[in-house]
Amino acid sequence: MKDPRYAQLAQLLVSHSIRLNAGEKVLIEAFDIPSDFTAELIRAVAEAGGLPLVSTYQQPVLRALYNAATEAQMRTIGGIERARMEAVQCYIGVRGSHNISEMSDVPTEKMSLYEQHWWHVVHSEVRVKATKWVVLRWPSPSMAQAAGLSTEAFEDFYFQVCSGVDYGRMAAAMKPLHELMDRTDRVHITGPGTDLTFSKKGIATVPCAGEANVPDGEIFTCPIRDSVNGVIQFNCETLYRGTVFNDIRLVFKEGKIVEATSGGDTARLNAVLDADEGARYIGEWSLAFNPFILKPMKDILFDEKIAGSFHLTPGQAYEEADNGNRSQVHWDMVCIQRSDYGGGEINFDDVLIRKDGLFVPPELHALNPDQLAG
Repeated sequence: MKDPRYAQLAQLLVSHSIRLNAGEKVLIEAFDIPSDFTAELIRAVAEAGGLPLVSTYQQPVLRALYNAATEAQMRTIGGIERARMEAVQCYIGVRGSHNISEMSDVPTEKMSLYEQHWWHVVHSEVRVKATKWVVLRWPSPSMAQAAGLSTEAFEDFYFQVCSGVDYGRMAAAMKPLHELMDRTDRVHITGPGTDLTFSKKGIATVPCAGEANVPDGEIFTCPIRDSVNGVIQFNCETLYRGTVFNDIRLVFKEGKIVEATSGGDTARLNAVLDADEGARYIGEWSLAFNPFILKPMKDILFDEKIAGSFHLTPGQAYEEADNGNRSQVHWDMVCIQRSDYGGGEINFDDVLIRKDGLFVPPELHALNPDQLAG
C-alpha cells in the first residue's frame, strides 16, 4: 500500500519548491531512496506538464567511484553532468543514506577532486545559478538512529517537519526580519565560548520557506569578507565528508580563520580549511526557526533549521548574498542558543534581537516556536 504522505511531499516539491511550469524539464536525482517515492515524483512532474529525467544512485557505488578518482576521470564526469544540468530548467535532489559515515574513509585528496571537478562545476556553477531547484534528505534507519528515535517515530517527525509546515505563514512571518537584516550593519553574537562581531552592510538577505530546501525555516546573509573578528564555539556535532566533528572552535582575525580546533579531529578540520584560500573565510550566516526541529541529528539540512539556532559557513558564498568569497568548500556549522543549550544573544547595531533563541522585538515574535507552530 502506497504511503499517502509520499504524494503530499511530491506535490509540495513540484508546485511550491520548484514552481514547475508546463513544458519544463526536471532532473530528479534519487540517492538510496524507495523506488515508490521516485515514481511518485515522476507522476507529479508529468501531471504538472513537466518532462522528468531521472538518475538513481547508491552511496557504496559512489564511494568506490570517489576512491578511484583521478583528475581526468572527475573532469570527464563533471563535463557530462554539467551538460545534462544545462539542459534542464528544474532540479529535485532526494538524498538518502543507509550509513551516514559511508564516505568517512575516502581520502581528502580524492574528495577534493570530486568537489572541484564534479560537484562545483555542476551544482555550484549551473544548478544553483541557473535552475529552480530543491534538495532534501530521505528518512532512513541510520538517520533515525542519529536522531535518537525509532524508525517509525523518525518517519513521522520527518513528514511533519518537511510537508507539515505552513510555509506561506512562515514566509509572511519572515518579512519584518528580512527588512531589519537588510538595513543592519553590525552584528554581535555572544554565548558560551563565543564573542563574534562582523558587518553585513550592503549584503542582501535571503528568506527561505520551502523553495530550495525541505525542511526549511531560515533566513541567510553573509558577512563582509574581512570584517569577522573574535571567537565562536559551536555546540552541535557536524557531519562533513562522512566524518562527524564536535566541539569546533574557530578564531577569526580580519575575516580569516587563524585558529581551528575540534575534539579529536583538529588535523582533519584544518585539512578541509586548507583546501583553498576561501575555505578559511566565511561565505554565509543564517538564523533558523523551524519550530518542529529542536535538536541536532548530524544532518545539515535539518540541523541548520533548528529553532533558536544560527549557522556560520566557512567557504563558498551564494551569489544571492555575496561577499565575493570563493571556495570548493561550503561547510555549515550550527550553534544553538536556546537556554537548554547554554543560551546566547544576537545584537544588530547594538540592539538586542534574539536572546536564548527567542526573538525579542515584538514585530519578530511571529517567528518564535510557540507562534510559528500554532
